[in-house]
Amino acid sequence: MKNILYLVTGATGFLGSTVCNQLLERKEKIRAFAMPHDKAIKFVPSQVEICEGDLCDPESLEKFFTVPEGIETIVIHCASMVTVNPDFNQKLIDINVGGTKNIINKCLEHKECQKLVYVSSTGAIPELPKGNKIKEVNQFDADKVVGCYSQSKALATQAVLDAVRERNLNACVVHPSGILGPGDHAISETTGTIIEIIKGEMPVGMKGSFNLCDVRDLAYGCIMAAEKGKKGECYILGNGEVTLKELCGILSKESGCKQPMFYLPLGLAKLMAKMMEKQAKKKGTKPLLTTFSVYNLERNNAFDYSKAKRELGYTTRSYAETLHDEVKWLKAEGKI
Repeated sequence: MKNILYLVTGATGFLGSTVCNQLLERKEKIRAFAMPHDKAIKFVPSQVEICEGDLCDPESLEKFFTVPEGIETIVIHCASMVTVNPDFNQKLIDINVGGTKNIINKCLEHKECQKLVYVSSTGAIPELPKGNKIKEVNQFDADKVVGCYSQSKALATQAVLDAVRERNLNACVVHPSGILGPGDHAISETTGTIIEIIKGEMPVGMKGSFNLCDVRDLAYGCIMAAEKGKKGECYILGNGEVTLKELCGILSKESGCKQPMFYLPLGLAKLMAKMMEKQAKKKGTKPLLTTFSVYNLERNNAFDYSKAKRELGYTTRSYAETLHDEVKWLKAEGKI
């Protein structure tokens, strides 16, 4: 039996903490990397060894990677800075691209490191016209995707693939779409929107669609990528598309909440977003609606995740099951 230690970055986040929980269920040993003074450390299971540090600081990463002789490591790199603001952000690039390059270097310096699974995003993959399912690509270009977050993930993904091709790094990439489900202690944008809908704070919705996955399915996909993912390969971890109207319908059944009275056509929503952004800029406030959020509903959100099903054994549960569990969790946490 090999003596394996899983090194998980972003372990205090929604996906990272779920990965840790599932690894523990499989009786694996885990060391988690977390920012010093991160309040969310309390949500990391107590059996997980915590190593504090900063992705942008190679010295603190050295501590994270150093293990006693005879132990082999597998890295699942979940950590990244997420933003819904599409504008250029140097800190985002430093963490998502620079931090990933630091991880790559450490994997190569430490011979006991057997594999890296890099958690990218479907946003890193160039969009195809509607009617075409978006599949995996093996070349990434920041100029072909929209918004600084997606651009940073494209650059970082390419850095991983370059290290595979040029430096013989054993790594594969997973591309999750949106994240949904119970256990989101930080209350991400998506969870925040679900709370808004349940509380009846969204009188008007918008047309358009999302692609969202249950966090438990994504975590399983990441672990299966560590086990079965092929060197230099990318795997989309997606789900079927869902419209905002369908999402509200399921939430109404689960929680008894009122649904939005009507759903704006996206053309009208875009015009309103432009006006709101102008006003917000003048006042120095945040707009209620942004052209970027409208774009995310309007874009092609159809992803082909058959490769992950075939090669990793990735599975997806229904939106109804995920939202049932999420509503139950939000009630238990006193969030709704």
